[in-house]
Amino acid sequence: MNFRGILFFPVTPFDSADRVETDLLTQHVTAGVDAGAGGVFPACGTGEFHALSASELALVVRTAVDAVAGRVPVIAGAGGPLGHAIEVARSAADAGADGLLVLPPYLVGAPQRGLIAYVEAIAAASDLPVIVYHRGSAAFTTESIRTLAANPKVVGFKDGIGDIGATQLIVRAVADAGREDFAFFNGLLTAELTQGAYRGIGVPLYSSAAFAMIPEVANAYYRAYVDGDEARRMAILDGFYAPLVALRDETPGFGVSLIKAGLRLEGLPVGSVRAPLVDPTPAQEARLAEILAAGRALL
Repeated sequence: MNFRGILFFPVTPFDSADRVETDLLTQHVTAGVDAGAGGVFPACGTGEFHALSASELALVVRTAVDAVAGRVPVIAGAGGPLGHAIEVARSAADAGADGLLVLPPYLVGAPQRGLIAYVEAIAAASDLPVIVYHRGSAAFTTESIRTLAANPKVVGFKDGIGDIGATQLIVRAVADAGREDFAFFNGLLTAELTQGAYRGIGVPLYSSAAFAMIPEVANAYYRAYVDGDEARRMAILDGFYAPLVALRDETPGFGVSLIKAGLRLEGLPVGSVRAPLVDPTPAQEARLAEILAAGRALL
């Protein structure tokens, strides 16, 4: 898979009866692709994978695939309990997705051979290639990724832990294995804040939750990043991303909640987040509106 541009993680809109709102999802995904997304990752972290049933996941992925219409790759989330992960992997393949992002298993810790078996079981469930998400209870060693890289269906690694040294060793191990088709992603929260460091160790791609709510600012950062315009990149970091991160860190789960709130402020009624996440308070929403305005003022 060839990703060019920002990786777009859309939210999952819910209507007033807490059902997936497919018309709004189509509008949201279409707008993101039109804004220049290099790949669409529906029903992943920003899309509240943790709160969706298997049938809802299938609906979200199918709706996203239809909206994208083959313009960029669509990578669906698959993870949690193994039976659930296998079911959603198969439904994503049936829906026409191009690949899977393998999220951590549910609640349990496991030895490395168990984590390898978990990824391989999901990879074997469909014909889709898989990207490994290194995060939480799914913390892979260099040797484990070397083992997984021997499987041609494993095509990428997304780091959500933030250990630069460990990720550097993983990048070099995959290169040593001769996998030139392997993609590396920075998957930390608000990845723009750390992407300068990740670029330096051979991880050029990153996921952008901010792109889902304010693509023009996310694109301005991305252009400065690609062009090597460090003064411009730092101005956007200081004026927009730093205050956004400060607000995000006030409440667990705001990496998702703020994106939905930002979309509502922009006039897209995507609904609330599902429990256990919570929406921002009115005062926090007002601060978010100020941060969004400050970001646009930088353009």
